[in-house]
Amino acid sequence: MIQAKDIKKTYPNGVEALRGFSLLVKPSEVVVIVGPSGSGKSTFLRCLNGLEEIDRGSIVIDNIPLDHSKQNRMAIRREVGMVFQSFNLFPHMTVRENINLAQMLVRKKNRKQAEETTKDLLGKVGMLEKIEAKPGQLSGGQQQRVAIARALAMKPKIMLFDEATSALDPEMIGEVLEVMKALANEGMTMVVVTHEMGFAREAGDHIVFMEDGLIVEQADSRDFFSNPREERTRLFLSQIL
Repeated sequence: MIQAKDIKKTYPNGVEALRGFSLLVKPSEVVVIVGPSGSGKSTFLRCLNGLEEIDRGSIVIDNIPLDHSKQNRMAIRREVGMVFQSFNLFPHMTVRENINLAQMLVRKKNRKQAEETTKDLLGKVGMLEKIEAKPGQLSGGQQQRVAIARALAMKPKIMLFDEATSALDPEMIGEVLEVMKALANEGMTMVVVTHEMGFAREAGDHIVFMEDGLIVEQADSRDFFSNPREERTRLFLSQIL
């Protein structure tokens, strides 16, 4: 589903965010990327949907190369949903309007079609009763669940989660992780950057440990947590588990 080869990215200030690595993500696989802050995890996610340009290497998503072709970039953005640390909801719009908007603008649905999808997805994330609320009337966890519903409304084949729970109060993290676990169980292809090791262990098929713009170790979830090969991985896990 995702083929990233020899990815390099240096910011204008000279910081090497990604220093050349490759990663494959299979259909319906949940890949969880972990590592210390500043290791390049979020930059890699932003490169996957074209929010950041790579300096070298190649990215192919569902057989579409992410190149400079506007047509390809638009096709990839339609296939890839992204949920950020900040919820990015339009504050002046209701929950209903926030989720209807892109469906009507990008997917060219009429209002009735968009409404059906919106109500279905709000039910799925447990937010249907808040359909007329404005974002400012919702808790952080509720806003993030609406943001997930909005991303799903575009019918993506892949979902990217960039530290989707790190801005939330501890008691709200669980409600968002439950929605993410449900998506994983339904077979959604997901790439998740997170510090939530419980989620990584429970929902992740494949764990990738990054540091300094490189992949230090990657393995299936069971092996990663029970039998890490690299000393650096063992040190990281001993500090957070």
